[in-house]
Amino acid sequence: MARGLNKVMIVGNLGRDAEMRFTPSGKPVIHFSVAVNQFWKGADSELHTETEWFNVVAWGNLAENSKKHLQKGSLVYVEGRLQSRVWQDSEGLQHKSVEIVARDILLLSGK
Repeated sequence: MARGLNKVMIVGNLGRDAEMRFTPSGKPVIHFSVAVNQFWKGADSELHTETEWFNVVAWGNLAENSKKHLQKGSLVYVEGRLQSRVWQDSEGLQHKSVEIVARDILLLSGK
């Protein structure tokens, strides 16, 4: 059987301060979003921008150690894996989301 690879690396700015919560068993988890901008010149020689947003989750010690430094606007490097989740809202509608489960978070600058 072939071995798979699920690895993501992004560099971008936090869209909001990281939010810390705890699971019922007391395990810390943080959630935050990162905006990654891409720039290019079009055929008209004008500069174009496209922003892609990524939801990131970190667990355990990584969550605790990162929380105090992750503030809106901070430039960060995030390495991890993609994970999809399916959930139901209060009206019973099913939703699917994809997030990055962080393995490493590096603060590249503060705001």
